[in-house]
Amino acid sequence: MKKFNLFNEIITSDKQELLKAIHSTRRFGITHTGAIVYAPFEETVILIYEGQHTPKQANALMPSKPLSLEEIMGKNYQIVEDDNRVLIKAFSNWQELIKINSPRASYDDTTNDGVDRFADDNLEEIGWQAVEFSIPYRVLVEILEEKAQGTLLCIEREEPSYQFSGLGFIDDNKEAYQILFEYAQRKIKEVITHNENFKDEFLSDDQLEALEFFKLR
Repeated sequence: MKKFNLFNEIITSDKQELLKAIHSTRRFGITHTGAIVYAPFEETVILIYEGQHTPKQANALMPSKPLSLEEIMGKNYQIVEDDNRVLIKAFSNWQELIKINSPRASYDDTTNDGVDRFADDNLEEIGWQAVEFSIPYRVLVEILEEKAQGTLLCIEREEPSYQFSGLGFIDDNKEAYQILFEYAQRKIKEVITHNENFKDEFLSDDQLEALEFFKLR
């Protein structure tokens, strides 16, 4: 998976397309690649901004003045206008981006508890079967981030102290399933082969069910 660290990334968007979206009064978003998209959003889209601009009504006593992009998008965005481009830093709006993107994320790694489920039912089944042999979600997620196709939208920095928060977006759940299944199958086979405590007579019903799931019985 590709890591998209908002601490480091500058999102580049087309200025005219962005202004068009703002003046449309429609709900729109800016993707992590800088594309302008309109609601309803696709299930795979990753947004660094979502909003809808409704101009205030002007009157003779209080004529309206054009708002800057920072005023329209909010104080948590750092914006530089460069000819026909808009350069955006979005890491300060991370808490809002979690709310915006988590309904579409494959897994959520934004809390101190870490990942505790996969959004896809088939991947989730691997998760709760594998845990019967002490393979935690953290390990499965690290395997996905190493081998699967997708994007990890995150904030990560080393100083002044390490900080990480992220949402994972898997491109192909079938590919991810195969990767996790083969990994868990191999690790469990090693355990039951070399550890005397995992002979059949010592296994729980749930562990026996997990062995059947991973085609080890």
